[in-house]
Amino acid sequence: MPELLTEHGLLSLFLLSLCASTLIPLGSEWLLVTLLLGGSDPLTAVAVASLGNSLGAVTSYLIGLGGSRWLIEKLLRINPQQQQRAQGWFTRYGSWALLFSWLPIIGDPLCLVAGILRHRFGKFILLVGIGKTARYSIVAALTLTGSGLL
Repeated sequence: MPELLTEHGLLSLFLLSLCASTLIPLGSEWLLVTLLLGGSDPLTAVAVASLGNSLGAVTSYLIGLGGSRWLIEKLLRINPQQQQRAQGWFTRYGSWALLFSWLPIIGDPLCLVAGILRHRFGKFILLVGIGKTARYSIVAALTLTGSGLL
C-alpha cells in the first residue's frame, strides 16, 4: 500500500491529507516526509497537504452546519463530551481555537462545533488553513533539517 501512495506522489498526498481530516482515522505526515526525502518540492508538497487537510475539515464543518445527531455521533464518532470540550475552546478562545484544528481528538470536534455555531465560513477556512499549513510546514522543516536537505 505505501508504494501505491508514493507512486502517485502529490495526488496521493492530497487525498490522504483530505481523508485524514475527515471520517477516516489516518495520518498524512508520513507521506509528506517520504515525498520530501524523495525530492519533492517542499513548498508544493506543504501546499498540497494543507489544501487537502483543510478541505477535509470543511466536511466536519458542513456536517455541523446541517448534520443530524446520528451522523455526528455514529459516523464521525464525535461524542457529546468531545463536542462540549470543543465548545469550551470556542467559549474560551473564540474563533482563534480553529488554529488548533490540526490537533488529534479535538480538531474534528472544533470544526464540527464551528458549523453548529454557524461560524462565518471565510474566517473558518482562513484559521483552519493557517493552523494546518503551520503544522505541515513544521513537519517539512524538521524533515529537511534532519536530513540535511535544508
